Amino acid sequence: MTTVKNIYDYINSIAPFDTQEEWDNSGFLLGEYRKPVKKAVLTLDVTKKVSELAAGIGSDLIISHHPVIFSPLTEIKKGSAVYTLVNHDIACISAHTNFDKAPCGINTKLAEMLGLDNVYFLDNGFVAVGELDYPMSMDDFAQYVSECLDCNGIRYTDTDRLIKKVAVGGGACAEFMQQACENSDCFVTGDLKYHDMLDASEQGFAVVSAGHFETENKPFLSLYDALSKMFSDVEFVLFEQENAVKTI
Repeated sequence: MTTVKNIYDYINSIAPFDTQEEWDNSGFLLGEYRKPVKKAVLTLDVTKKVSELAAGIGSDLIISHHPVIFSPLTEIKKGSAVYTLVNHDIACISAHTNFDKAPCGINTKLAEMLGLDNVYFLDNGFVAVGELDYPMSMDDFAQYVSECLDCNGIRYTDTDRLIKKVAVGGGACAEFMQQACENSDCFVTGDLKYHDMLDASEQGFAVVSAGHFETENKPFLSLYDALSKMFSDVEFVLFEQENAVKTI
């Protein structure tokens, strides 16, 4: 019989929770460690829709990337995700920055999705670097990224350089832009503000801002295969959400 604790221990073995950033709130966040798990939902975010789905299908556990509780809660109202999970006795484990940095985590999977070879991590732990099979122009590479990650919209700096060596950092990795760009021909990440991209352009760096959701959702849901293999008595359900932020 698989319990919440068994699944927590497995995730901890591949993406140790003690490697999370100080500001993060990854780990076992709701429920009972000893609760048996027959059905579990995997999701990037714990939204109202996810909690309602989990309750509707009789799920015992939600495994998310972004923590269900991040900032201190000042209220828990009926209909909120936390309220629904508590009232339906649904546990929650969130693996955020620990999974970003894990060898099997977000950025390794992101590199795989972009077809990068010879992948290694920079010393910050968050940025992976690898090589394309052949060099591309910036326009062609941006289109390639958009197709690989199924992006609804994409922003990138204009450059004449050819792109061969690529750095990736899923989600919000603007703080690592300088180091990533100095160690690659182009940095692909999720969220870059206008001034971040302007600074990159001024320095002659190539960057692609592909979207927070697009650079993390599928890489996190790839955990499904490993969990299903490890816990054959548990039915794992993928929450196939769409990006809530629409572009035209």
